[in-house]
Amino acid sequence: MKRRLFIATSALAAAGARAQVADLNDAINKAGRQRMLSQRASKAYLALVQNVEVRNAQQVLDRSIALFERQLVELKAFAPSPAIRGTYDALDGAWSEFKRELAGLTPGKEEAARIVKLDAAVLALANQGTAQYEAASGKPVGRLVNIAGRQRMLSQRMAKFYLASAMQIDAAGSTAEIARSRAEFLAALEILRNAPEATPQIRQELVLADAQWMFFNRGLQRLEGAGTSPALMSDVFVSSENLLAIMDRVTGLYSDLKI
Repeated sequence: MKRRLFIATSALAAAGARAQVADLNDAINKAGRQRMLSQRASKAYLALVQNVEVRNAQQVLDRSIALFERQLVELKAFAPSPAIRGTYDALDGAWSEFKRELAGLTPGKEEAARIVKLDAAVLALANQGTAQYEAASGKPVGRLVNIAGRQRMLSQRMAKFYLASAMQIDAAGSTAEIARSRAEFLAALEILRNAPEATPQIRQELVLADAQWMFFNRGLQRLEGAGTSPALMSDVFVSSENLLAIMDRVTGLYSDLKI
């Protein structure tokens, strides 16, 4: 399982390798990826505080910060309207505050609780920017890129709240957020699977997503049964990374459709 995490992480790093935004589909893809990175960075921070997957979590945190900053520059430069540029100017400010907290020298439960609050502002603005880019596209495939891209964020959000609950950071609220994200994730899988635009390759990737989801969801459900332990938290961390990699490929495949 640990070896598979490195494969997933390297695949995601390759996905962000384009030096600039190619078109509106690519803009929706990258804008949506910013949502995910806000949750992924928090997940990695919470893992580090609890000594879970320490080496991998540090790599995930460092790469998430670097990718977020690179894409933020690209999305601001590509912005086709003052409204979209304004969203990314605001996101720049929220991100700066969030990043300062992520780089704090004394991580602990109090700092982790602030991280969870700060990522909400980054997520909201990143989601706003994604919606604006989808509206600028005006094509059905743009909506599918957005939906597929949001699945990446939901995978990280569920894992983040699992780790937050393990630290007793609003445990009841964290459990409720996992339930909401789970319902949204499953509904979106059906939309992506049944979309007329779904190619055989996309459907094949979604079969892989179904299998990885089952493993990931079993880990999440243990929160209500066996609770948490370093081993269980490690399982959730790793399976969330693998699910993320699959959904990132699905998003890229929808983004590459020229229809």
